[in-house]
Amino acid sequence: MSSPDRRAMLRLVPSTAEDHCPSQWFCGHCGAPPPNNETPAPPARVCGECGLGLLLEARADAVPRPSDPFLIVDGSLSVCALSAEAERLLAVAETDVINRPVTELVTPADAEAAGPESLAAAIMWAARGEDEPRRVMVRPANVFGVRMPLRVGACGPPRAALLVLE
Repeated sequence: MSSPDRRAMLRLVPSTAEDHCPSQWFCGHCGAPPPNNETPAPPARVCGECGLGLLLEARADAVPRPSDPFLIVDGSLSVCALSAEAERLLAVAETDVINRPVTELVTPADAEAAGPESLAAAIMWAARGEDEPRRVMVRPANVFGVRMPLRVGACGPPRAALLVLE
């Protein structure tokens, strides 16, 4: 029916996807990378630096520095881990906030923030595995007049959201 001359020509279309960002492991308590930045064996996931945190994996551009305050939050918006720097910044003990709602520690700085810019939406996307880090403005839950940028990215295993206070 169609002749070879009338067949549509196919051409290669450049990809619109962003370049793949490599992942990196870090301690869920002190933020330190594993020795030689190697992938840890499953039984060796406890941090060799501080001995307190589990090693987690995240995009290299989302991983906190050891001096950054950060939290690990699950899909139910409960705190799973808290860095030593976050304990100091937020004036809480990790043992007091584990399994507590993240909004007891940080809340949106903008009362009317909604949509993809909201804190809850950013955490939910990250906890589901959304690869692209998001940024929102937050404040400590018990302090007014302070605004802090927060970087939210995916981490795991198990799948959770990494919240880095910048």
